[in-house]
Amino acid sequence: MEFFCYHRDRPGSLPLREELPEAHWSYMDRFAEGMIARGPTFAEDGETPTGSVHIVDLPDAAAARESAFAEPNHQAGAYRDVLLRRWRNLLGRTMWDFPRAEGGDDDGRLFLVLGLGPEDTEGAADAAVPGDRDALIAYGPLLSDDGTVRVGTAALVRATDAGAARAVLDAERHAGVEVHPWEFGGRR
Repeated sequence: MEFFCYHRDRPGSLPLREELPEAHWSYMDRFAEGMIARGPTFAEDGETPTGSVHIVDLPDAAAARESAFAEPNHQAGAYRDVLLRRWRNLLGRTMWDFPRAEGGDDDGRLFLVLGLGPEDTEGAADAAVPGDRDALIAYGPLLSDDGTVRVGTAALVRATDAGAARAVLDAERHAGVEVHPWEFGGRR
């Protein structure tokens, strides 16, 4: 089962996060085999961390909850909340399969785009991928615990700006859309 997890930082947590990068990376290394995508989100300044995304294939919901809530930054109090949902990988690839430009302009910035609600029982099983697959790093529906109801959409995209990233999701299918600057995560 695939799961989307987004830990949102609490205000003022940067000093705490700066103490824990090795603990965080070592913990996440345990999930490397099932990792679909990972990385931090940032404020508009592009430097201040605001959260951490992990999309991972795990055996079941109990394993997903354990991975989300035992994470060292979460345990230390760096995060204010956790969005944890079943997810479906409609692209069938990981972020490591996405072509990245080497040492130069990559034709855009990277973003996490979240579309939340309303519930959609008809679209859960067969949500459509937007037309420009080349801009999508990861894309799929956020699902209810039993996987039968679509409660939103999560996408990692390359786009020229936040407005272009937001356009990846159909605003009419979502009660609200959030856009967060994001970058590929993992060990440096």
